[in-house]
Amino acid sequence: MVILMPRRPSRIDLLELDIDVRLADLWREANDISEWSLEVVGAFIRAAYGKGYCDALTEDAPGLLCVEHGYRVPERRSQEALSAAEPQNQTVEP
Repeated sequence: MVILMPRRPSRIDLLELDIDVRLADLWREANDISEWSLEVVGAFIRAAYGKGYCDALTEDAPGLLCVEHGYRVPERRSQEALSAAEPQNQTVEP
């Protein structure tokens, strides 16, 4: 008799589970949608992005989610790059 042991979850499996737990409210809401459309999918993508953004801002330490799952924490952009990306105030003359 051969007994198959469940495989150990990969880092990606564990990361997906952690993210799914963080998005539990969105998953519950998605379950109530009877007719999906591109607009509804877009709304859920934006909501998930916004949730992730807010979660990142409130982490105890920057990059904690990456660290907990064994991923490299991306480098922060330099202040010069951030300044260059800011919109410039331009006046439009009539």
